[in-house]
Amino acid sequence: MSAILPPSERLWWKHPLDRLEATWIIISFVWCMIMFFMMVLWHVYGKQNLATETYKTNPAQFMAQTQAFVDKWTVRTETDQKIPVVAPPEGADIYLIARLWSWWPILELEKGKTYKLHLTAMDYNHGFSLQPTNINIQVVPGYEHVIKVTPNESGVFSIVCNEYCGIGHHEMVSRLYVK
Repeated sequence: MSAILPPSERLWWKHPLDRLEATWIIISFVWCMIMFFMMVLWHVYGKQNLATETYKTNPAQFMAQTQAFVDKWTVRTETDQKIPVVAPPEGADIYLIARLWSWWPILELEKGKTYKLHLTAMDYNHGFSLQPTNINIQVVPGYEHVIKVTPNESGVFSIVCNEYCGIGHHEMVSRLYVK
């Protein structure tokens, strides 16, 4: 028999299974069932899933809330674009806006303190990626993502857009300070 020629008997599914073939089908099925139930366990007991809330939002309203947040807690500005660095107190609602091609404002948080991060996009789909922690969130215009954040290590972290958003996508980076 050759792979080039058609099979001699066209009704191949009517032939009995070989014992080895049946064994591998059973092993595959059992493994699929194990993985199916593990997905539920990973979701319930795993620490890798972010517990986010998502709400519909109005860009103008979200911008006003973010501007009030920035006006209240700004400690300095950075870069040649004078992006405000905001250091809110523990338990505060913190806001971050994704827009072509920047994150605004820069956040400065304290280690071990809990905050509620409100995140939205003003124009196109963006991807929030916190590196090197590898936290990823799809940021969609018109929707506000609310995430409880408790930094557990100090340092400077990078915020990167991981969803292609146009010609300036490579410039859509920011920082997150944890003291």
